[in-house]
Amino acid sequence: MDVILTSLSNIFEPTNFLFIVIGVVSGIIFGALPGIAAVVGVTLMLPLTYGLPPETGLLMLAGVYAGGIFGGSITAILINTPGTPAAAATALDGYALSQKGRGGEAIGMALIASAFGGVFSTFVLLFIAPQVAKLAYEFGAPEFFALAFFGLSMIINVSGESILKGFIMGLLGMIVATVGMDPVGGIPRFTFDNVNFSGGIELIPALIGLFAIAEFMRRSELAHRDDAFTESTHSKLPIKEGARNIKTLIKSSVIGTGVGATPGTGTDVGAFIAYSEAKRSSKNKKEFGKGSMEGVAAAESGNNSVTGATLIPLLTLGIPGDSVTAVMLGALLMQGMTPGPQLFVDYADVMYTLMLGLFFVNILMFLIGSVSIKLFVKITSIPMKLLVPILLSLSFVGAFAVNNNAFDMKVMLVFGVVGFILPRFDFPVVPMLLGMILGPIAERALRQSMILSDGSPVIFLTHPIALIFILLAIASFIAPAIKKKKEKT
Repeated sequence: MDVILTSLSNIFEPTNFLFIVIGVVSGIIFGALPGIAAVVGVTLMLPLTYGLPPETGLLMLAGVYAGGIFGGSITAILINTPGTPAAAATALDGYALSQKGRGGEAIGMALIASAFGGVFSTFVLLFIAPQVAKLAYEFGAPEFFALAFFGLSMIINVSGESILKGFIMGLLGMIVATVGMDPVGGIPRFTFDNVNFSGGIELIPALIGLFAIAEFMRRSELAHRDDAFTESTHSKLPIKEGARNIKTLIKSSVIGTGVGATPGTGTDVGAFIAYSEAKRSSKNKKEFGKGSMEGVAAAESGNNSVTGATLIPLLTLGIPGDSVTAVMLGALLMQGMTPGPQLFVDYADVMYTLMLGLFFVNILMFLIGSVSIKLFVKITSIPMKLLVPILLSLSFVGAFAVNNNAFDMKVMLVFGVVGFILPRFDFPVVPMLLGMILGPIAERALRQSMILSDGSPVIFLTHPIALIFILLAIASFIAPAIKKKKEKT
């Protein structure tokens, strides 16, 4: 109890509280800018922690992380330009709501869901971190393949009218993900003797191209008009909508927490799995993709609940849950703290300050976001002839900043053309993004599993967790066919 009281007093110490606010506000800004994702924001803020006490620096980085994931939803909803990969799922329904003049409401729902998911995973981190970490530690190659396979089954739910076209785009994304070095053998694949391809196709430039550049190309056709974007007229928090979707918020937060506690996944995986499950179990499936508040709630609670859970394997096992916590691992080591069970013995006050601080990070994010919604929706009132050049410039900066390489800007433009042309023939781009995210995880885990089992697929049946995910994926594939058959009869 003494350590809890000490941690609470640390959080409300003026300097610590100020840096939490700085972190949250910076994170929202970083997240809303195309290409400047949460990991980039945390990396850019990392040098500021050099001269700060450990708890102050970690609380600020936690604020950037949580704020960045929510911030990505703002531009995803208002102008169909996800600021982060995790916000791509939010754009599916958020942008449709914005086109109906309900962009402010959609951001409000995203804020409610983000805060709910963040607080939920914080409680899990605080009370059952060791137990969840033990479960995550059970994940080997078969379990990772099964999880990725289950994730790929979500292509059915984001393919729109044609599942076949969705599968084609998902397969295209997986093919794109094979560019670079073989993850097992270390042999170059599809690099065409170009050194820029040796590291593979970076996700962020591809994301900016598929969504932002493609959207700018579509909007440039209307640049001469002042009403190219539908202005949002409602900016109040949709509290009743949030209460109506409480089951979705809880279920999506559970999913996101589970994904976050599994090393090597991330907020984008949590968002898409939560969104897919919400659509599968919803009584209003037809509204998804056309402006569903439930879809926004699922995606945002799914991705923000990952943030607290990613610290579970980091703090208890020393294993970063995703790219952001890999940066935070550097912050811990920089302060002379080695992650692992002993961390809670030697630095108990710092650890509990961080974990309790995450709760207040999400509360502050909610408060700051609540008073800023009216400001956020003003984006749609900016004339298109001014907005497109500004965002286009930021997109180039974001793509370049990934590796400080002009080649990534070319990649962004190529994917922009793909994202502009293929949807005109009803080929959805989200399955392609899913293939790029989950394809490498599935390939690496599958090949490692085959090495462990001497080529026998039975290994997936002898691992209970892997078997459960595979059965869920098969059920996802079969369910639409059964449903269509019932509708015909």
